[in-house]
Amino acid sequence: MGNRQSTILVVDDNPTNLKLAVSVLGFEGHCVLTATDAQQAQAVVHNSPPDLILMDVGLPDMDGLALTQIMKTAEETRHIIIVAVTAFAMKGDEEKAIAAGCDGYIVKPIDTRKLPGQVAEWLLRKSGGTA
Repeated sequence: MGNRQSTILVVDDNPTNLKLAVSVLGFEGHCVLTATDAQQAQAVVHNSPPDLILMDVGLPDMDGLALTQIMKTAEETRHIIIVAVTAFAMKGDEEKAIAAGCDGYIVKPIDTRKLPGQVAEWLLRKSGGTA
């Protein structure tokens, strides 16, 4: 399959979740970067902009959706695909995520069997031209 390696940033304050995402996505051949809070995420994005961000909604220093809004309104980061990851799937959460500018939404615990396909689909959608 000729898909190029994508850079994915996983933002999560839980080391277990980070490790899981890194191993699953790394196994798929993606370059995986990590950040444990919004400040770190912004630094990583600034230094090596990823193709996709898995954004934990419940970050310690700033709400993941607030960070998404910042990134989606900034010229240099608005093209990045951002997928909200939340443990608290309540009615209306998905709408909130989409309203904040998220391109997608997944619920924790992350289904590691589904994750690679979901990520591939988001990346494909992005490159496949539905802007």
